[in-house]
Order: sequence, then C-alpha cells, then structure tokens
Amino acid sequence: MKTCLECGDTFVGREDKKFCSDGCRNAYNNKINKDSTNYMRNINNKLRKNYRILSELNIEGKSKTTRTKLLGKGFDFEFFTNILHTKTGNTYHFIYDQGYMLLDNDFYVLVKKDI
Repeated sequence: MKTCLECGDTFVGREDKKFCSDGCRNAYNNKINKDSTNYMRNINNKLRKNYRILSELNIEGKSKTTRTKLLGKGFDFEFFTNILHTKTGNTYHFIYDQGYMLLDNDFYVLVKKDI
C-alpha cells in the first residue's frame, strides 16, 4: 500500500505511482507551481500578455508592425525574457520564442525562434 502525496489516502498501483487520482496529482502540482507572491504573478501576467500580443501579430513566423499597434494592444516594452545580440550588431528582445527588433520610424520586425 502507498500513501497519496496530496490527500494522504492509501492506494494500490504501480511501483512509481505517487497519487491516488488525477485530481490529487493536479492539485499537488498546482500548489507546487503556484506563483508564490503577487509580484511574481504580476510579472508572469505581463509576460503572458506580451507573448499573446506577439503571437497574434506574428502568425507567419516573421512580420512587421508598429510601436503604436503594439502599445494599442497593451504591449509593455519593459517586460521580456531575454535579449539576443547578433553578430551583425542587431538586438532582439524575446518573450520566450517570440521576438522583436526596432527598425526605422517606429517599425518593428517580429520573429519566432525555432526551438
């Protein structure tokens, strides 16, 4: 007999099974992966919003847009996950695999990184 890591009930199952049900497994993992502070939650929400905006505007994997359009959709240029400096001197800001680079006249090229 094993004991469920979430509810403490005993159960029978495979040798490596840790939970009595999918519900307990989900509840346990949700608790572990929960944003621990409002600060983290707010930043993660901004990153998710920025990611959704770039994904919506960059369906083909490479496109152009304007700063005005990005700002109009609520894009926040302060929040990104990493910066890529290319050998040619270009600087891309990324939110996970969706990136953008400033061109001339407030235009941006949007790109998607192949993962």
